[in-house]
Amino acid sequence: MDYLDFEKPIEEIEAQLKKSRDLEQETEVDMSKSIRELEKRLVSTKKDIYKNLSAWQRVQLSRHPQRPYSLAYLEAITAGDFLELHGDRHVKDDKAMIGGWGKLGDFPVMFVGQQKGVNTKMRQYRNFGMANPEGYRKALRLMKMAEKFQRPVVTLIDTPGAFPGLEAEERGQGEAIARNIYEMSKLRVPIICLIIGEGASGGALGIGVGDRVLMLENTWYSVISPESCSSILWRSWDYKAQAAEALKLTAEDMLKNKLIDDIIPEPLGGAHRNREEMFEVVQKRLLKEITALRKTPVEKLLDKRLEKFEQMGVTKG
Repeated sequence: MDYLDFEKPIEEIEAQLKKSRDLEQETEVDMSKSIRELEKRLVSTKKDIYKNLSAWQRVQLSRHPQRPYSLAYLEAITAGDFLELHGDRHVKDDKAMIGGWGKLGDFPVMFVGQQKGVNTKMRQYRNFGMANPEGYRKALRLMKMAEKFQRPVVTLIDTPGAFPGLEAEERGQGEAIARNIYEMSKLRVPIICLIIGEGASGGALGIGVGDRVLMLENTWYSVISPESCSSILWRSWDYKAQAAEALKLTAEDMLKNKLIDDIIPEPLGGAHRNREEMFEVVQKRLLKEITALRKTPVEKLLDKRLEKFEQMGVTKG
């Protein structure tokens, strides 16, 4: 397990706990009292640290290398019943954007999401979760397929942004994202958007328009990353923590500003600390949302979706 800077006290206690257990096994000396005390101290320390996280610390948790990515969620919540579909039918198959059919409980669902890599080679293969225009066009093709067969859409958002390369701009990155936002606003099936990690800029918005927009507890959603904001305002990345606070990008901030619908709690310490529990929580919540949305008539669904997004950013003078 990798530890972040602010998790050093937890790392020290867990190291002591492991050493005590190993010593008890090797020497056959009863150390149960010391072990219990360390376990209590560990729980207390975790609660103290994770209940007072700063915005920047939540950003760090959202990027934790052991945090589960989209494919891990899909394999778990569909019990392996996920059929990935490929290609945008214009240029190529974008490996940073995944999608396909899966069974969520008794419901066939079209899943779309960004996928990061679990090691250096896979990160390069997945382009670090940054999709090109063909990725967003593939996502739209799959969502239109779901509309054709009248099946709900679930999007899993986890990207540092759309790919900013010259070739992406030449192939119409901005147009592809704008087209997705427009088409998703009037897609005639229920759409649930779930931010499972990073939700950065247009890269997230390109699959982020839905009837229900949810965030996991330790995720962020913003027009710009804290590092980029810091480099623009202060000409340095050294002020990224201050930028994170100013951007109001945490799940709590987003809910307070009515930009999302709800927050899904994570296991103590983050989704990577107990992946199975996180998968179960997400599965139950998605099933609950799909069950409720399927009961809503299509025209009413579209009206409420448009009304929600039209009200965002409106202030009363």
